[in-house]
Amino acid sequence: MRYKRPDKKNALSILEAAERDMKFTLTLKPTEISGATIARNIYECFRMLGDALLVSKGIESEDHLTPINELLKIRVKTERPINLIENLRRLRHNINYYGYKPRLEEVEDVISIAKSTFQPLLNAVRKEIEITPQH
Repeated sequence: MRYKRPDKKNALSILEAAERDMKFTLTLKPTEISGATIARNIYECFRMLGDALLVSKGIESEDHLTPINELLKIRVKTERPINLIENLRRLRHNINYYGYKPRLEEVEDVISIAKSTFQPLLNAVRKEIEITPQH
């Protein structure tokens, strides 16, 4: 990890991008062909939330674990447990590095995780960034 100047404005831009990408991704019809893209995009939106938290604190992450772990520290009430995001990370890793093709049921579960946890997490992260003092 590298430390930089906390950047609330950049963090909020990352949040907006994550929200925009999630909205678009959820419009895609889950099929065998679109499944990997949907799973990767949804994971990436969650990773961006964690990244926004880090950027707001002046921390530059060099891997995917740090933003996800930062995100999992957020206390927020969701319909499904937020630690399921770790499953998304593993699924994305298998898709990217082992050519894994997710089954339709897996893609539908990923979509369900996104629909039940993304918005509450986005709101909690936004609130946290807005109250984090700049140095």
